[in-house]
Parts: sequence; C-alpha cells; structure tokens
Amino acid sequence: MSTAAHHLDEDTQQLHKLGYAQELFRSMGGFQNFAISFTIISILAGCLTSYSIAWNQGGPVAITWGWLIVGLFCTFVALALGEIASTYPTAGGLYFWSSKLGSPAWGWFTGWFNLIGQIAVTAAIGYGCAIFMTSLLNLWFSYPNSYGYIYLVYGFIMLGAGIINMFKVPITAALNSISAWWHMVGVVVIVFILGIVPDHHKSVSFVFGQTINNTGFGGQSWTKGVFIFVFLTGLLMAQYTITGYDASAHMSEETRQASMGAAWGMVMSVVVSVVFGFILLVAVTFAIPAKGPSDTGTFIVQSIWRDSMGRHWAEFLLLIAVVAQLFCTIASTTSASRMMFAFSRDVAVPGHKLWKQVSKAARIPVYTVWAICVLAFLTPLPALWYGYVGYAASTAVAVIGLYIAFVLPIILRLRAGERFERGAWHLGRHYKWIDWIAILWITFISVIFLAPSYFLGIPWNKGFDWNYVNYTIIMVGGAFLLFGGWYVLSAHKWFKGPIRQGTEEELGRIEAEYEPGKAAPATAS
Repeated sequence: MSTAAHHLDEDTQQLHKLGYAQELFRSMGGFQNFAISFTIISILAGCLTSYSIAWNQGGPVAITWGWLIVGLFCTFVALALGEIASTYPTAGGLYFWSSKLGSPAWGWFTGWFNLIGQIAVTAAIGYGCAIFMTSLLNLWFSYPNSYGYIYLVYGFIMLGAGIINMFKVPITAALNSISAWWHMVGVVVIVFILGIVPDHHKSVSFVFGQTINNTGFGGQSWTKGVFIFVFLTGLLMAQYTITGYDASAHMSEETRQASMGAAWGMVMSVVVSVVFGFILLVAVTFAIPAKGPSDTGTFIVQSIWRDSMGRHWAEFLLLIAVVAQLFCTIASTTSASRMMFAFSRDVAVPGHKLWKQVSKAARIPVYTVWAICVLAFLTPLPALWYGYVGYAASTAVAVIGLYIAFVLPIILRLRAGERFERGAWHLGRHYKWIDWIAILWITFISVIFLAPSYFLGIPWNKGFDWNYVNYTIIMVGGAFLLFGGWYVLSAHKWFKGPIRQGTEEELGRIEAEYEPGKAAPATAS
C-alpha cells in the first residue's frame, strides 16, 4: 500500500471516529491546506482594501506597528486553534469543537457566529476586490467609480466565485496553490517596483513614527489619551486582514494527514502573512507622495500608486492585486460553503436538508456554495448609502463574528485542562499561557471594534451623521438576541450538537454512493 493511501485510510478512520462519512473528496496536501488559509488572509486584499482605515485612524504608526502588534497576537490565536484542529479535523471545525468540549449550546453560538463571520468576510473580500477592479477598469476604459457601479462589479465577482467553486476539489486546490505563490511573488514584485520607480520616498521617521487622526476626536499625539483610542480602532485594518485562517479546519475533511495538515495550515498561514504583509505595508507607505495621498478614502492605495509612479505603473500593480483578490474571494467562498455544509449536516441551519446535499459527481456541497454567494452579495448593501464607512463596518462584523467563534472553543479547551485529548500536533504544557493570551486579546479587540470610530458617528455629538456610525454593535447585538432567543425558545429542544451519520457499516454505505463500482459493506444480520 502506498504512503498516500495509508494516510488516506487513517484520515477516513479518524473521520468515522468523529461520526461522519467521507463524503467530500480528500485530495488536498499540506501545502494546499496552508494555501487556502493564506489566500483568504490575502495580504494583497485586506492590507490594501482597508489601508485607509489605519491611515485615518492612527496614520503610519497604525499601519506598520499596528500590523506587527496584531500579527503577534493572531499567531497566539492560531496556535491555540491549531491544537484543537489536530484533535478534531472535521469540516464543522469550530462549532464541532465547542459542542464536543462544552455542550450543544456552546456549539450553537460558536456555529452561528462562525457562519456570520464567514459570510461577512467573504462579502468584505469580494467587495474590496470590486473596489480595486473598478479602479482598474476606470483607468482602462473610464468605467464609473461610483458605489453603484462598484456593486455591479461585485455582483459579477460573486457569480464567478460561485461558478469556479463548481469545479472538482483538485482544481480549486490547484488554484489555491497558484494563489499562494501569486501572493508571495506579487508582494516581491510590488515592493521592488515601489522601491525603485517613485522619485520620492517618505522618511523612516514618517513610516514608523507619523501619527494621523482624521476621526474628529481631538489630538494626534501620544500624550493625548484619545489618540491611543484612535490608534487602537485603527488596528481594524490588520485584524480584518488576518482572519479566515479557520479555513484550514473547514477543509480538513478534504486534506490528507489532516490532524497535522490543518494545524500547520492555520499557524503557518498567519506567520507567513505577517512577514509578507509587513514588507508590503512598509513599501506602500514609503511610496506616499510628498504632498500625501490625494484620496484618503476608498481609493487611497490606488491614488498613492498613480500619483507616485504614473498611470501605467498603477495599472500594472492594480492588476497584480486584483488577481490576488479574486483568488481570495474564491477561496473564502469555498471555506464558508464547507462550514455551512457541516453545520447543516447537524440540522442547525433552516433548510438543512438542501444545504447538506453533496454532488455525486464533483463531491462538493453545490447548494451551500450558491447560498454563500447570494448571502455575501447582499451583505454590503449599506455601502450603497453609506459608502466606505458601510464597507468598514462590514469588516468589523467579520472580525467580531469570526473571533467570537474562535474564542469559545479556546475557552473550553483551557477549561478541559489535561482532560483534553491531544492530537498529532499539540502545545504540550504551553497551552495554558498561549490560550490565556488568545482569550484576552480577542476580548479586547471585540470591545474596541464595537466602539464609535468617528466623532460624527456618536448620536449626541454636534454634526451627527449616519454616514459615520459604526453600526457593528447593532448587528452583533442583534445576532446575540436572535440566536440566543432562538436557542432558548426552540433550538434547545432539537439541536443536540454533532450527529453521528450512522454505524461503521452505514458510513461505509454512504461512502460507497460516491465511488462508482465500489460495493457497499455487508451489514451484520
């Protein structure tokens, strides 16, 4: 028997132990598992599309030092999650872990916040891609760059992501591998061009020490307490970018040697992203023209490139970024669809009988792919009225939704202590301090990103304007009330957490349906 076949058998046995049949097609290697999380983090997407958040809410110090601070703490979060992923390598990922380590109630809240976060981050990635693609089309064909036209481009992007996700898993896995290299090589190319083409570069003191506060809250000096708050809200750029690495867990049923591959995929995707992302952000900030960006809002990065190097170089760099962001949107759709499939498999999602169906030919959850595309398409609708602030709030919803889902199983793993059954990859005795750091950091950022980001976004302030409101607290609070009320009134009666699909023989029969010519195992009389 070949080594690959041997590991495939071990993976299937482990999945059976968790209660599920091997319905999805297991063909991804460790690098491909890393590649999907690295693609969803996408430093050429999040760093660039949300650059103006950090610029206006802190300036260069929030962009450079903020990135390093967030990257460090996200590494601890990834380490904590990786240990649990190694023990429970299943597509359900986070909600499965919470259900097993806690109770169905823990699993219910983890699952719904994970699903909300997955939809929101897919929307934010796709809409950010539409902003960059609109900029490129504007330079090429004078395509209008209003929010209505951006939304039209966004619709075509989500349609394309859905179509590509209809391909078999080996094809999408190959795309993720190509994407990982595109991101790394793309960053090197962009950094090289930004280093030699512009006639002017900012000073080191500007890139690593300049403070900017365009929020309306007074003061941009560290001696002013309010600036520290502004700086912290500017961390949203980095925190939004470094999300989505739970994709490695959601793709574990399609990964060989999943108990190692999923854990390493999570951790290494964060570490590599932190390194390459920092290099990219420093290069972009050094290239800012002497007079500063001509646009400090939606198109800030595009304006920096155009003003510092000219139209043709800007077009070239935009093309590199847009292709990377398209890869990112496709990968995020894949990950979100697997999460929704797994949650539906355990009857948590309305219409679960439809969402848990898997195509016999391609062995992918077709209906959940299109459900994610539609829901993601509808999510950024407020941007049509509230512009970039609406998009920024979508990023905050994505961050808080995903990180609430991250922190719940980490709390439960810490509570389990030495009773926790360690997998092939674990933290040993270091889990205690690593888990505590992860928990405290997630709690901290969740509070910060719910706070008002702009002075005019506070109702009792003079000049109040709905365009500056951070409505994240409304959406997150509404989600707590909705899912909490739903669980108390109804779901606690029927949601029992992960459901075994059957006995060993029944699991074998399910798997035989996806393999033509393979006879189903005989059942005992």
